[in-house]
Amino acid sequence: MQRALPRLGFQGISDVRQGKRFELEVDGPVDEAALARIHEMAETFLANTVIEDFVVKVEGAEEPAASVAEAK
Repeated sequence: MQRALPRLGFQGISDVRQGKRFELEVDGPVDEAALARIHEMAETFLANTVIEDFVVKVEGAEEPAASVAEAK
């Protein structure tokens, strides 16, 4: 999955972990532009929006920037 993201036009993700939720490590600051791209990534690639809703949230402000796209 991590190798597919750049081919789909999603840059700046250094790690992806998948389970009940996706955890992304983001290269650089998690600003509004980065959050918009992560939201787009979740909507078009990570979540099956026909049967799932998702939430994007930022965790670990003291650690490297991370976002979580969690299906509900």
